[in-house]
Formats: sequence, C-alpha cells, structure tokens
Amino acid sequence: MKSAISLLTIAAALAAPAVAQLAGRPIRPQVIRPTGEVWKVIRQNCTTCHGIDDYAFYALDKAGWQTLLEAKHKTLGIVLSDSDRTILLDYLVSKFGPDTKPFPRTYVPPEITTFFSDPEAKRLLDRACTKCHPLDRVEKARYPEDGWRVLAVDMRERGAKLSDEELERLVEWLGRVWGTNQDK
Repeated sequence: MKSAISLLTIAAALAAPAVAQLAGRPIRPQVIRPTGEVWKVIRQNCTTCHGIDDYAFYALDKAGWQTLLEAKHKTLGIVLSDSDRTILLDYLVSKFGPDTKPFPRTYVPPEITTFFSDPEAKRLLDRACTKCHPLDRVEKARYPEDGWRVLAVDMRERGAKLSDEELERLVEWLGRVWGTNQDK
C-alpha cells in the first residue's frame, strides 16, 4: 500500500506542469560556467558542496569576497593555495563585483491566469526593454520558459519596469513564441 502511494505521488509530480512544480520556490540565477584555470579551481574546491549559481546572489569587492569565502568555509577545512585564491577572487570580482547587480533572493513567480496576445506582449517589450537595448536581442534568443524568467528577473533588477504579473505573462509569451523553437 505504501509503495502504491509513493508511485502515485511520483506520477502526479511528473504529470504536474512545470509552473505548478515551481510554485512557492524562488527563482535561481543561471551562471555560465567559466573555463580554464578558474573552472579548475572551482571544480576542485567549490562544487562538491554547492553550485556556481550561488555566486550571482552577491556583488562584492575583493575584500568582501575574501571575507565571505573565509566565513562560509571556516569549519569545512577548505584551504586554497595563494595562487588558487587569487584566480578565484579575480574571477568573482570580474563577474560578481561591486559594479554588478546581485540576483534577487526573494522572487517567487505568481500564478497567472491570463496570457498575452502578440500585440500586448510586443507593447510591453517596447515599453520595458527597448530603453536599454533593441528588440532584435530578444528576437534572436531562444530559451525555455525558465531561462526567460531568469533573464526577465535579472533585467528587472537592472531597471526594466515590470510588475510580477507582467513579468510572468511576458515569460509565458516568450516561452511560447520565442522559446526553443528554432523555426522562428
């Protein structure tokens, strides 16, 4: 009986739409993995405990990153060589330094019940996005809904004027119209 309930629970979770599975969970940033020596240092010292997306929640100078690394790793016994520490700190400051905007920790996507038509979405894109960049950047991009959501939340943190509902309606439209379909 217990295993039948477990199987039903698993089947229901797999059948639920992705939005329902995300409900109540904050959105996480998506950090592009570095290459070369930086990746080697991160892979050897960091990723056994956490992913690299955690870095995007901060915007610190070199001293701030140094303090955070020491505080978070004090009891773990992780010891970086001076050269590895320099490589890691230089990377962190270059990608997540004080001139960057940290990814918000609190955004939880609201459920939407109405969806944008093409003209509505294009009007919102014109209003919210074209103050900083042309729309061809959007039209050339292909992301699944979650990718559009991360990008839209990041753009809102950088100044795009979007309410939570507008953001989610736009994300749904972008996923549907400018998603991973390569024929667009």
